[in-house]
This record gives sequence, structure tokens and C-alpha cells, in this order.
Amino acid sequence: NSPQRTWTGTCLTVACQIGVAMAVLDGWQYVWHRCMHLNRFLYRHVHSWHHRLVVPYAFGALYNHPIEGLLLDTMGGALGFLASGMSPRVSIFFFTLCTVKAVDDHCGMWLPGNMFHRCFWNNTAYHDVHHQLRTSGYNFSQPFFVTWDRVFGTHMPYVIEEDRAHGVLRARPMALHTSAGK
Repeated sequence: NSPQRTWTGTCLTVACQIGVAMAVLDGWQYVWHRCMHLNRFLYRHVHSWHHRLVVPYAFGALYNHPIEGLLLDTMGGALGFLASGMSPRVSIFFFTLCTVKAVDDHCGMWLPGNMFHRCFWNNTAYHDVHHQLRTSGYNFSQPFFVTWDRVFGTHMPYVIEEDRAHGVLRARPMALHTSAGK
């Protein structure tokens, strides 16, 4: 084996492992996140801690009930790690990516050139829409893709609008269009 083939094979393997872990974590977190919104007991006693933050900010990514942290983040991450077969060294990169992505999703800032906004549709604006009071029944997907929201009809599209008076950009949910109304 030439060094180039080994290096390329290793990079491809690591990319596949991270992709599998991302998909597993996304599915796990979608199911539990949505379940916590649908179940009154879980929402009131567990997930509502996180939704006390109507306007997300960076540290709010990790502001949740310990049970939610264990169930969604720790167990979801462990399942992604185990399902992907990644090494402990690769898992350091993966878990760091997950943490940085979660903080970015909750930072409330749409920064130009942000690599997460370029790579993922599930981004700061997408999650801001979820935290807005009238739309918290949508955009459950986290942390990477919006696939499960699209599959299960909980995807809420949004537009970015400039608020010149305050010098900021805001995510505004777009009106839902039903097939019965059109």
C-alpha cells in the first residue's frame, strides 16, 4: 500500500464514520425532542427549562434539565459513536463538532461567512424559529440536518429580514401553506 492510498482510505473511512454518527444523532434527537414537546409531563418538567430562553444565546445550547442532557446529548452521542464504529480519537473531533454546532445554533447571530450556515440548513435561524413562541411546534431537527422535519411535516421555512432600525437580521417564520387553502 502506498502512503497516499492509506491516507485517502483513512480520510474516507473517518468521513463515513462521522456521517453515520451525525445521522444517528440527528434521528435520536429529533424523536426525543419532538416527544418532549408532545408529552405535557416531559415538556413541563424537563424540556421547558431549555425553552425558558425565548431568544437563544450561545450558552443556552447547554441550558437544559439534566435528564434531557443525559437522554438527548449523552445517549444520542453514545449511540452515534457506537453505530459508526469510530475510534476514540475520531470521537473527540465528532463530539467537539457537536458542541460547537449546538453553541452556534443558539448564538442568535447570523454571521457572514459562518461555515455552519454554508454547510447545514439546520442553523442559527432555523433554531431561532423553533424558539419563537408561536412556532415552537416546528423545526425539531437538531443538530445537523432538517431531514426529519421534512419527512414528518414539522419543517417551518423562514426568511431572514433586515431590521434597519436596530441594525440586526431576524429570522421570521414564513406562513404555512396548506393544500386545502390553495
